[in-house]
This record gives sequence, C-alpha cells and structure tokens, in this order.
Amino acid sequence: MDRIDRINRPGWKRNSLTPRTTTFPCPGCEHDVDLGERGINGLFRNFTLETIVERYRQAARAATAIMCDLCKPPPQESTKSCMDCSASYCNECFKIYHPWGTVKAQHEYVGPTTNFRPKILMCPEHETERINMYCELCRRPVCHLCKLGGSHANHRVTTMSSAYKTLKEKLSKDIDYLIGKESQVKSQISELNLLMKETECNGERAKEEAMTHFEKLFEILEERKSSVLKAIDVSKKLRLDKFQTQVEEYQGLLENNGLVGYAQEVLKETDQSCFVQTAKQLHLRIQKATESLKSFRPAAQTSFEDYVVNTCKQTEVLGELSFFSSGIDVPEINEDQSKVYNNALISWHHPGKDKADNYVLEYRKMNRDEDISWNEIQVCGTSKVVSDLEDNSHYAFRVRAYKGSICSPCSRELILHTPPAPVFSFLFDEKCGYNNEHLLLNLKRDRVESRAGFTTLLAADRIQVGYYTSLDYIIGDSGITKGKHFWAFRVEPYSYLVKVGVASSDKLQEWLRSPRDAVSPRYEQDSGHDSGSEDTCFDSSQPFTLVAIGMKKFFIPKSPTSNEPENRVLPMPTTVGIFLDCDKGKVSFYDTEHMKCLYERQVDCSHTMYPAFALMGSGAVQLEESITAKYLEYQEDM
Repeated sequence: MDRIDRINRPGWKRNSLTPRTTTFPCPGCEHDVDLGERGINGLFRNFTLETIVERYRQAARAATAIMCDLCKPPPQESTKSCMDCSASYCNECFKIYHPWGTVKAQHEYVGPTTNFRPKILMCPEHETERINMYCELCRRPVCHLCKLGGSHANHRVTTMSSAYKTLKEKLSKDIDYLIGKESQVKSQISELNLLMKETECNGERAKEEAMTHFEKLFEILEERKSSVLKAIDVSKKLRLDKFQTQVEEYQGLLENNGLVGYAQEVLKETDQSCFVQTAKQLHLRIQKATESLKSFRPAAQTSFEDYVVNTCKQTEVLGELSFFSSGIDVPEINEDQSKVYNNALISWHHPGKDKADNYVLEYRKMNRDEDISWNEIQVCGTSKVVSDLEDNSHYAFRVRAYKGSICSPCSRELILHTPPAPVFSFLFDEKCGYNNEHLLLNLKRDRVESRAGFTTLLAADRIQVGYYTSLDYIIGDSGITKGKHFWAFRVEPYSYLVKVGVASSDKLQEWLRSPRDAVSPRYEQDSGHDSGSEDTCFDSSQPFTLVAIGMKKFFIPKSPTSNEPENRVLPMPTTVGIFLDCDKGKVSFYDTEHMKCLYERQVDCSHTMYPAFALMGSGAVQLEESITAKYLEYQEDM
C-alpha cells in the first residue's frame, strides 16, 4: 500500500529533467513492472481472477438473493444478469427489456451476478483497439497498433487463438503433474511441519543458552560492582576519619576550648615555680599548633579520581556482542562511494570469501529527543539508492548480511547530512550568453570548460598595462521564482578563476549586453565583491551574488568583520553547494562533503533567479548528477 501511495503521489511533471520511474511488484509473475507515465491505468485488468473471485462470492452469499434492478418497489429476486446491460433482471423485466426480434434479444446473459466484465479485452495503450495478438517476447496480449508502430513493432507475435491453445496445454500439463505428485507434496508438507517443530525447539534452546551467558555476565558485573563500591566506601570512611581528627585539633585552638582554654587557666597561676613547671611543656604545644595553623594542609584528598571505573573497552566489546560463530563476515560501508544529494546512495562490500545471499540496509533519522526505529530495505546487490529523506537532517546507515537464515552483525554506522533544501535540477544553457569561442560545453550540457587558447593569443597585441581579460558567463537553463532550492557542482582543481552563484534575469541581460573585449576590474559588474562599490555598502541587498573559486582556494568576499586576506581564503571544497531561499532573500554557499555553510548573504529575489557561472582562463565546472535507480545501474556496469 505504501508503494501504491507513492505511485499516486502528485508532483511529477512530464517535462521534468529527471522523470520519476516507479516499479510495482506484479502479484502474478512476481517481477517488478515499470508503470511508466500512465501508472496503474496502463495495466491490464485480470478478468480471469475477477471471475474466480465472483464465483466464490456467489457461493458465500448464496443465502442472500440478488434483486432485480428494474422492478418497481418492492423488487423481485433476479433470475438473470445481462452482461451487455450490466444489470440484473427478474423473468418479467427481462422479457420487457429484451423483447424477441430486437437487438437486445441477442445480448449475453448469465445467472444472477454483480460482476459485469466487458466482453472484449481492450488495449491499455490504445483504448479503442481490442486485443487480438500475443507478444511472445513480452509475454502479454497486444493489439495491431502495438505491432505496427508501437513498442512491440520488432517483436515476434502470434495469434490469440494459438497463444490460447499453447498456454492452456502447458497449464493443463502442469496441473496434471501437480495432481500426480499429490502424495509427494503431502509428504513434503509433513516434513516441513516436523522442521517447524524442530526449529521452534532449537530456537527455545538457543534462547535459554543466550540467557545463561547473559546471566553469567550479570553475575560478574554484580560482583565487580560490589567490590568497587566497597573499596570506595572504605576510602571514604578513612578520609572522613582523618578530616574529623583534624577538625578536633583545630577546635582546640578556639578560645575557651582545648589547648587555648587550658593555657588561659595556666596564666592565672601566681606561683612562679608551679607556673614554670607547667608553662614549658605548654609552650611547646602552642608553638606546634601555631606552626600547623600557618601551614594549613587538609589531612586527606576530596577527589576520587583514582576510583573512576573505565568501561570504554568493555562497552565497545559488549556493543559488538553477537553470534560470531555464524561464520559470516561483517559488511563494510564504502564511505568514498556513498553520498547523499537528491537521494542517498549507499555502497558496501563484503570482505569475506563467501558472499552473502542478500543484505538488509537499515537507516533512520538521527534525533536527540526521540529514539526513532530503524527502517529496513532488503537488497540483493551491494548498493542501494534511498529516497524520501527529509531535508537538512542527519541520517545513520548500517548494513547486515544474510546467508540462508544466518545473520551477520551490523556494520559500523555511516552518518550523512542531507541538503538544506530540495535539489534543483538544471543543465547549462547553450543559447543565452554562451560564448562558444572560449567555452566548451559537452553533449549532456552538464559540464563546461574554459580554454585560454588561440583566441587569447590573437588579442595579445591589444593587451596593455591595466587591461584585464573579461569573464565568460554561462547560466542554468531553468529559473527560480520562489521556494527553497539547492544544487551542487565540482570546480576542477586546475581552474584559474571561476565565479559561481546566482543572478537575476535583468542583471544577466545587463551583463550579456556589455562589451566583451575589455572591462575595468574596478567597475567590473560581475559580483560587486571586488568592486569599489562594496567598500561603502556591505549589507545592501543586490540582485546577484557570485563568489570566486580558483587555484584550489575558496575566496570569501569582503565584509565589515572579515577584511584580512588570511581570514577570507579557505581550501577549495571537493564539491560546492548553493542554497537559495527566495522567500527570505538569502543565498548560502556550502561545502557539501561536510554540508557546512561557508558564506551567506542577502540577495534581491524580486525577479527570476538563475544559477550563474563565470570563467576566466583555464577551468571547468561539472554539475552534480542526480542520484536515481538508473544512476545506480550505470555505476554497477562501470
């Protein structure tokens, strides 16, 4: 049902650059069928199955009569159903509406039913044509238009009667074979029942053994817990006793208490010989207390750092606790080949010699507040495209291998960050402003190169001091008027200067109308970031924003808080992403490998905005290819 919901989900456009392809598992042949543009409407109705279902329905509701559709109230019980009229009749009404000698008298009628199927099977691709042939290659009924100029033009076909006879003979032989093997089937069913009971007993035994192992671990943990807590209590009591002794000693130094009180009483002694006899020892005790007071040191430490339990290794080992006796190696996710763009592409390999029968790819959205359950996808190969991921979210991916009924432990998790907005698909525009003398566009229009070659040398005699070669612009073939959009591309490392960003339609017309032979760098209308106008207007919203990339560096434009060159130069990302939010009037530049924002600023989006690129000297820009199922098949073929 989830796949049917996705089939009927709106949003796909016929002229989209990346058409949506939807496959659906056929319940008859158990193969995935490409529904194409027409979706479910392009499938045949299974009238044979409908007839079988209706036959059992009639048997189930035999006690409930089908009433006549034409009788005046109260209706009578029907005795016939007309397949041409799609209605049920009693005897009297049937005679009235199907009189002898008329065309209706020739209608096909059956017993009372509610299943009115058409008499002729029509072609789903050519709705006015009846099915009259059978394609042996596709194994499906077709009409004569399908054979003449349709998708079955070069296929071998046969007549419907011949196909009916051949298929019926095969089906009859297969049924007779199954009936003849009835005793064998019964014995195999009995064997399967015994295997089910054995599996249940073995499963319970395995659970008991697992519980025993875990109980042993619990006992060890409880024992270690008791000894650790006892050692902490002993150390705590010893330290508290030392502190208590020290407190009592210092309390004796207080007036009217202990040593000080005794000394005060001795001072009241008037007999000199008695005073001298007592004062000598008392003076030594007071001197010792005074020295202790001057150099105060606690009798014990309050920290229990030596008693912190280190469970890092044990936690890691327990986290990998699994059925290692299964003999299946853990699959490893290939982080270099796995990536996320409009969809997520996850690739992995199996390090062991014995390949697994299939794999289960698990993924979930990472949320600190909630513990979200894992989604599972069964995969036969070693890569999978995962769609319907939320924007600007972290997702965790892991893989398990299966060989028969044995499962391997999960691989290490791979964390990927989805783009901040839906991916905007476009190609380079080969008409608007494209200079084919300096720029080279490939056939797919997803890669452009700038060549500083023969044309530049021809203009060398005009180059003087203060002269700068102009930028060659190229834009995307689709514009943006509203919403949030994200696109990514790669700038080749050897590129000298490439400017990337967005520009409005009116600004592009102004640029593309300007002379291309020479422009002043001070007043060049490429981005404003290197012009004198920006020195006095940092925060003004303008209808374009371009940043410079070149010589393996990413140059952040000037701002009131960042004017120093060392703060404005970053290493060039492998893949650069641009996030345009027309609703908020903001454009952001991302390092897509880590999905980290490098620079953002306000932009005027009152006109249609286009992805814009400008190249000078040698350089190249490659648009990021959307990840689809066909993309995955191409990667596997490579």
